[in-house]
Amino acid sequence: MTRYMKRIADEELDFRLETFGAVQVEGPKWSGKTTTAERKAKSILKLQEMVDEDASFINMAKSRPSSLLSGLKPRLLDEWQLVPALRDAVRTDVDKNHSPGLYILTGSNSINEEEVKHSGIGRITRMKMYPMALAESGESSGQVSLSSLFNNPDKGIADCISTLSIEELAFSICRGGWPYSLFLNSDKSKLYIAKDYLNGICNIEISTVDGVRRDGQSTRLLLRSYARHVSETATTTTILRDIDTRPVIKSEKTLSEYLTALEKLFVIEDVPAWCPAIRSKTAIRSGVKRGFTDPSIAAAALGLGPEALLKDMRTFGFLFESLVLRDIRAYTQLLDGHIAYYRDRYGLEADYTIHLDDGRFALVECKLGTHQIDQGAENLKKIRDLIRIANEKKSQAPLREPDLMIIITGGKYAYRRDDGIYVIPIGVLGP
Repeated sequence: MTRYMKRIADEELDFRLETFGAVQVEGPKWSGKTTTAERKAKSILKLQEMVDEDASFINMAKSRPSSLLSGLKPRLLDEWQLVPALRDAVRTDVDKNHSPGLYILTGSNSINEEEVKHSGIGRITRMKMYPMALAESGESSGQVSLSSLFNNPDKGIADCISTLSIEELAFSICRGGWPYSLFLNSDKSKLYIAKDYLNGICNIEISTVDGVRRDGQSTRLLLRSYARHVSETATTTTILRDIDTRPVIKSEKTLSEYLTALEKLFVIEDVPAWCPAIRSKTAIRSGVKRGFTDPSIAAAALGLGPEALLKDMRTFGFLFESLVLRDIRAYTQLLDGHIAYYRDRYGLEADYTIHLDDGRFALVECKLGTHQIDQGAENLKKIRDLIRIANEKKSQAPLREPDLMIIITGGKYAYRRDDGIYVIPIGVLGP
C-alpha cells in the first residue's frame, strides 16, 4: 500500500468543511482528490463501485438520490457526477440541517451543468486541487515559504540550498505531479503516466465531458499546438493556424468549443493579464497566457522526455515556467491568492504576478538559468519604477508598489540581492 503524502489541500479542505455544509473538490483526474477527501470523511460512498456491482443502481439513485446521503458526516460522495441529482439532494440536506462539514463531493466533473438544478452557492463551496507541487512530492525542501515572504519580507533566506539538479528538474517536469507516479519503481513507468493521461484525454474524455462527440486526433494536434505556445500569449488565430491540417477544427468557434471542453477537464488553465493603470490601455497586453494544469501534459503533447528537454533549452525554459505556475498556484491557495501576468508592447514583462485579497502583490520572473537573473531583475525594477512614476503624477488614485519582487530559478542558491529582489530556486520554494 502506498503511503499518503501530505497535501496543501488538506488544510484548505479542513477550513472549508468548518465553513460550509458541503465541499466540491475539483481538479484534474489523478491529482489525488479522492485520496485526500477519504482522509477527512467518516463515511464513503463510491458510486462507480456501486454501478459496477449492479447496473440498475443508477436508476434507483436517480429516482431517490436522498437515500444515498445516510451515513456518518462528513460523508464522501465519490464520482457524484454519475447521479447529477445527488448534488441537488446535498444542497437540500445542507439547507435543512444548517450545519457545516456534512458532505465532500469528488469526481471527474464530466457533467452537463444543465442537469443540476441549483448552483449551491452558500451551501456547496468549490475547491480546486492541483497535481502535486515539488514541496508536496518532496523534491523541494520548502525552506523558503511563500507565505512567510509576504508576512515577513525582511526575514533572511541564507543557507537555503536546492539539491535539485537540472537533470532531476527535467525529469520532474516530464513526470508531472501525479501522486501515483511517485510510488512506481522504474523511471519509464513514472514518465508513462503523463503519456497515458494525454491518450485518455484525446481518445475518451474529450467526448465524455459534455456528451459532444469530438475528434481525438484533432484534440491531440490542438494540445500539441498549445504546448508549443505554453507560457506565451498566443492568439486563437495563431493556434488555429498551427492545426489547419485537420478539417475538424477549421473555425474559431469550433476551436473555442474544444478549448472549453479542455478547461472543463482541467487540462488547460490560462493566466489572465494584470492591467494596472501605469501605461495607456493600448500599451498593456490583455490577452491570456497559455497554460496547463501540469507541465507534464505539455511535455507529453510535444513528445519530449527528460533527455530531449535537456537538449532543447528554449523549450525547457517555457516548461520550467509552466512548472513554476503549477507550484505557485498550489502555494497561494491558503493565501486566497490568484495569479496573473504583466506584459506591454514595449517588451516589459513579469512572468507572473501573485495577488492576495488584502491588496498585497508580488512580481515574479522565472529564469531557468542563473545567467538570466540580472535581466529578470531589471524587468521587475522597471515595472516598480513605472508604478512610482504614475503615483508621482497624482492624476489617479495611488497604486500600490509591489510587496515582493522574486526571481524563481532552476539554480542552487537562495539569496536576497542588494536591490531587495529575492532569488529563489524552485527546489527550496514552498507554501
